[in-house]
Amino acid sequence: MASSKAYLDFILEQLSELEEIKYRAMMGEYIIYYRGKIVGGIYDDRLLVKPVKSAISLMTDITYELPYDGAKEMLLVDDVDSKEFLSRLFNAMYNDLPAPKKKK
Repeated sequence: MASSKAYLDFILEQLSELEEIKYRAMMGEYIIYYRGKIVGGIYDDRLLVKPVKSAISLMTDITYELPYDGAKEMLLVDDVDSKEFLSRLFNAMYNDLPAPKKKK
């Protein structure tokens, strides 16, 4: 099942206090970038983020889910209604995320 544009718009509004939030549509889902780094994505109308140490420490209820068959597990973000939590989560994760790969 593909994610809806309405859910993407909702998440983007929740992240609107952060600068440099971008997304890219990919096979019916959306990859979310923060300041040039991949933080996670929207899969089947669920916000999933990379399971980095800072994200795990901030989340009280840890649930790992697969974004799609054959993928690595990611963390399900349940508290998408709190702009403050999402901002804190993305800011905390930034330093733990790998740098973008250089294009050849």
